[in-house]
Amino acid sequence: MAKPRKGLAAHRKAMGFSQEGLAELLRITPGTVGRWEQGTSTPEAWLQPRLRKVLALSVQELVDLLNPRVDVLADADRLERALANPSKVDLVTVAELRQRIAQLSTRYDGERSAGLLAEEGQALGQTRLLRAHAAEYRVKRDLLAAEAEASILMGQFVWDASQRRDHDAAKEHFTTATEAARKINDPVLEAVALLRTSYVELYGTEDPGQGLVLTERAADVARGHSDVLTGLAELHAAEARAMVGERSACERSLERAQDHFARISDEEPVAEMYSETQYDRLAGSCYLRLRDAPRAQTTLERVASQSPSRSKSRTIILANLSLAHIQQHELDHAAAALHVAIDCVETTWGGGGLKVIFGVAQELRPWRKEPVVDQVYDRLFTMMAAS
Repeated sequence: MAKPRKGLAAHRKAMGFSQEGLAELLRITPGTVGRWEQGTSTPEAWLQPRLRKVLALSVQELVDLLNPRVDVLADADRLERALANPSKVDLVTVAELRQRIAQLSTRYDGERSAGLLAEEGQALGQTRLLRAHAAEYRVKRDLLAAEAEASILMGQFVWDASQRRDHDAAKEHFTTATEAARKINDPVLEAVALLRTSYVELYGTEDPGQGLVLTERAADVARGHSDVLTGLAELHAAEARAMVGERSACERSLERAQDHFARISDEEPVAEMYSETQYDRLAGSCYLRLRDAPRAQTTLERVASQSPSRSKSRTIILANLSLAHIQQHELDHAAAALHVAIDCVETTWGGGGLKVIFGVAQELRPWRKEPVVDQVYDRLFTMMAAS
């Protein structure tokens, strides 16, 4: 069982907030706040700056509230004992291992994936070792869930660290996660794994047909279990349809995504996966693919102002915004947006952001001799040389 974060709850109360009041300010559900304080989920990276501001916390203070030092030491001791005698692993140890995996997930958007691979590889290896020796059925079941979660995260890190080139390794991890989720009949975990696999097809191999098959399968699996996942699957199905120029079908998928997001309840199992910026980010990308640059620009400008200043997702948003300006032959605005995107990617080194940035640079080639474009190319060469 996960340990409650008593310090986080106490600080919230000291600041005069109920769970409902804090949730309203953060535009999330009270149930999400409750899960943070119970220790069963962790605030997503994009939401942590807003949480710090509302609760008047420094970065380190929030880290300490989410990961109390005493708990970390106790968890490490318990895990070490379990690894030394894996047949004795218990549900408490498994819950703490899953919490560690969840904490690695929250670091993804703001840190280099290459720097997280070793920790995630260790967590995945420990999970598999314990599952191979666990004696109790309930413990084995929870370890299968942990293996699915760790495999999803490992696939995500591997693909990002390879700058979205190592499609096979990423898909292998996602397939492992899908199979583990099916063994324990967990449609939520299965839908997450299928959705991650669809990203590889859509944004890696760039196969909209196979990507659409996977997003539709993820939506079917998640339907009735998670409005967040069903909505996300519809968003990416919309982009698959935009990739082949099916505007009407794309917009119907966008509408269905909005409908699901509007129905998110306190019982939503993966509320932490939902972000207010997701709809506009994907809608903007869809309209770019449909060559509707003015509409894409309006949408992307709105979402860029809402995203964390240094995140992998913001890199992609800004690079797409640059592309919207290019499609309208607005070179100065395109270069300005691309420079800010490069600022972000120099911090996170996100594979998706790098791929989109260099794709935008290719679109600028007809204006290579323009000074404003030449400056962008010089900066890209410098960045790659320094890496």
